[in-house]
Amino acid sequence: MHVTVKKPSKQIRTSPPVPSGDAEPTGVSNALWDQIARKAFELWEERGRQDGHALRDWLDAEAQVMEPCHATRQ
Repeated sequence: MHVTVKKPSKQIRTSPPVPSGDAEPTGVSNALWDQIARKAFELWEERGRQDGHALRDWLDAEAQVMEPCHATRQ
């Protein structure tokens, strides 16, 4: 008897990591939201596309994108 074992296919993520939960918060422009999402995607790619760090990537991206805004307020 010959049995063929199939390896599970590896899922490839093509969208940026976004923390699960509520939709876009009130008061955040679409342009700013998009900038943060693009930066989070870059961070995810730099990490080697490792899953499990979406919130950290999002928070780091938000801090980096918002840094110039905070600097001008001071």
